[in-house]
Formats: sequence, structure tokens, C-alpha cells
Amino acid sequence: MAQLNNELAEKELIKKFRHDNSWLSELKSKNQWVNNNVIKIPKQGAAPSVLINNAIFPIASNLRTDDFVVVSLNKYDTTNTRVTKDELYALAYEKLNDVQVQHREELEDQTGAHALFSIAVPAHSATTPVLVTTGPLDGTRKRLITADLITLWKKLNDLAVPLTGRVVVLSSEHAADLMFEDASRQKTWGDLSGGLLAQNHVGFKLYTSIDAPNYKQVSGVWTKQAFGATVVGQQPASVVFYNKNACKATGTVERFARDAKDDPENRQHTIGFQLWFIAVGIKDEGFAAIVSGA
Repeated sequence: MAQLNNELAEKELIKKFRHDNSWLSELKSKNQWVNNNVIKIPKQGAAPSVLINNAIFPIASNLRTDDFVVVSLNKYDTTNTRVTKDELYALAYEKLNDVQVQHREELEDQTGAHALFSIAVPAHSATTPVLVTTGPLDGTRKRLITADLITLWKKLNDLAVPLTGRVVVLSSEHAADLMFEDASRQKTWGDLSGGLLAQNHVGFKLYTSIDAPNYKQVSGVWTKQAFGATVVGQQPASVVFYNKNACKATGTVERFARDAKDDPENRQHTIGFQLWFIAVGIKDEGFAAIVSGA
């Protein structure tokens, strides 16, 4: 019976673990690439050349040699929650079920935050630019303005990133900047409670998130800081990606539980979860970031 309860709870968690209405909905699910909590990402070989008005025969033939990149999924463990039998008798609601829902929600929040960090570019480079805002001063920083997004749009064009599928996940401050810039559009912004700001704003689908990764200038180069770290001089950044070059995958989920009957000393239920999940870029093209200018 305990094993059955675990399996039912695990299936229920996966069924409802969807990150609904968030930027993560832009990533294709590649659960079929997962085996033993490892994702095997295919890498396409060289693309064919296109001949225009060809008059030379026979046309050349080439083999396409594909490869794979193997990446382990990230493991997320919740700390255990204890519920005493006395509590269950005294409460007017099903606390054990409520605890399991709370564990799922915390896993959703933390995997979402870590996913945004994971796909954010590690540092500014020629192919993964970190752009700086140029708007009017707001205290000690320059606001993000639409002109900055147009500059980003042009930069991605120069890098031959396809026009369809470009997504920007705005930090809270950058999202507010755009709304302040054009107050007349307040009624046309999207569902802010779900994180979708605009379906198409100068060529980008705009989301916002409270989980922006942090960047800091290191030897003059904007560089991503460690997840969850607090560093002097860091600032939150907006994340840019091309949605066909990023994916997500869910591995196994396991519920760990001990019934109060198996804990005679404390007479309490204990519940915890472990989930394997990843969001990752499968190609380098189409990724960037935006930080506020000083």
C-alpha cells in the first residue's frame, strides 16, 4: 500500500508539473531524449549547400556525420516535511495532501528559476552578446527602452538568427521600464500574472520573471554569477533565447515517505520528493542577455 501511494503521488506530481503560463512553455519538451536521468542531445552534421542555376554535373554528394552531447539532468530534492498524528486529528483539512501540493509548487518555482539561469549566456562574446541599456536614468541605472530591443533585433539579424521564435524574458525592472516608457499601451500588455507581456514587440515575444540571473563585470566583460549567490556589483539581467535552440526535459520523480506507524517514537508522517529536470540550450545561436547601463 505504501508503494502504491508513492506511485500515485509521483504520477500526480508529474501530471501537474507544467510551469503553465510561464516562459518555460516556449521550450520544447524532449523527454524522449532522456534515459536514466541523462539527456542525449543530438548535434546535426554539416548542412547541405544550395546551388543556384547549377550547370555542373554530377552534383556533389556528402555524408552528414551527426554526433551527440550527453548531459546529466539536475537533481532537485525537497527537504522533508513532518506531520504529526495529533495535527491530523485537530485540523479541518487534509494536511498531508496540502503538504504534497506545497512540495510540487516549490519544485516548480525552483526548477523554473534554475532553468532561466541555466540557459542564460555565461558571458558576453561575439556570438552571445550581453547588451547594455541606454534609456533615461532611474536612480543609478539606465532604463531599458524599445530602442534597445531594436538594437538587439539587429544584432541577432547580424548573427543570422531566424526571425521567428525570438524570446526575451525580462527582469522585473526591465519589464517595468517598458511599461513606464509607453503608458498608452497599458491595456495592450499581456497577462502579467502569468508572465506574458507581449506576443510581438519589435520582433520578440516578451515574458517577465522575478527570477532574473545576475551578471557582473569581470575584467571588463559582463559575466553570469553563480546561481543564488549575492555578489557586490551584480545586477539582474533579461535573458534572450531562440526557442528552437533550447529544450526542457523531465526525468524520474520519487516520493519518499514514512508513515507514522513506522515511527513509534515520534508518531509522525514524513514526506519528501526528488525530481530530475533540465532546461538547456542545444545550440549556441540565438542566446543573449541585457543588463542595465550605469
